Amino acid sequence: MYSPYQLAKKYLRFYRHAHNSKGHGVHSPFVYDFIENVKNSKEIPEQAGLIEAYRGQLLKDERLINVEDFGAGSHLTKGKERKVKDIAAASPKNKKFAQLLYRIARYYQCKNIIELGTSFGITTSYLASASSDNHVTTIEGSPVIAEIAQAFFDKAGYENISLIIDNFDDALPRLLSSKDKVDLLFIDGNHREEPTIRYFESFLPKVHNDTIFVFDDIHWSEEMERAWKTVSDHEAVTMTIDLFFIGLVFFKKEFVVKQHFSLRV
Repeated sequence: MYSPYQLAKKYLRFYRHAHNSKGHGVHSPFVYDFIENVKNSKEIPEQAGLIEAYRGQLLKDERLINVEDFGAGSHLTKGKERKVKDIAAASPKNKKFAQLLYRIARYYQCKNIIELGTSFGITTSYLASASSDNHVTTIEGSPVIAEIAQAFFDKAGYENISLIIDNFDDALPRLLSSKDKVDLLFIDGNHREEPTIRYFESFLPKVHNDTIFVFDDIHWSEEMERAWKTVSDHEAVTMTIDLFFIGLVFFKKEFVVKQHFSLRV
């Protein structure tokens, strides 16, 4: 993984070359519409206050819990015994990106949503808040973290979330066999090249014209940057949007020429 200093240098380089936040110079109507109505929108769910209050509680939680880490680890959380507040500070997407994922799911009317990496369920809750008609299936490898997340889902009344407690490799075959299609896939776990590409390829048979894949931390390490390039170059992918901290992948067949965009957040 890159150090915080290396990431800062990379972000400055990205910022200089990316399209500005208003979309000036973007010649794709689809991407301009995304900027105007999704990225720059101020819409948040009614449940945002409840979700962020839950985040605040986690960030003050001094409990030590034993965590199994099936991924590539974190900058901030090392070892199996960790404080809840340290995991909460490192793992879930921050408010800006969690609410962006909510707007993506809402604007593009994503009904069948899959999340690989629940953590404490903050992003899961935002995704589930996008519509009362959608359903979020989320996988978490750590039973103790999943228990905390499920307790919040129950308290908040989310009946459209199914939480699977298992590692991805064991859970995915069963999950994939139960799904005809996927509208939105959020890959937020493992952070290694080979598994990331494998998860991407596993879900390709479930893609339709309006499916969106979201990859977390695409510039987190050399491995993740290689994985992002492999995904971007895949023949099934017709457009990508690089927001530095996350990457969006589209499969629309009307995009005859593959396009890649980098946008400032």
